[in-house]
Amino acid sequence: MTTTFERLSAILVKDYKVPARDLAPETTLESLGIDSLAAAELFFSAEDVFHITMPPEAVPLATLGDVVAYLDALIAQQHGGDAGTGPADQGARGPELP
Repeated sequence: MTTTFERLSAILVKDYKVPARDLAPETTLESLGIDSLAAAELFFSAEDVFHITMPPEAVPLATLGDVVAYLDALIAQQHGGDAGTGPADQGARGPELP
């Protein structure tokens, strides 16, 4: 089974051309060059990959570990812990960088 971190890393490698060796839970989004606009795009991608809906409330997420924990919580909340089983709604504001 692929972990949330591995799936998020795959998005970052593919869409943001970030070397996989640079990705660790303690890596900050800022150090990867991900600003608020890029973060919004990342979370739209995450909605599609994880079949979740980002809530409209802004949540400060600084590291990849923070993002993974937030995604895991949303997956558990929206799918009873079973990632990848529900539809994703579009248009929510979602998390933001601190």
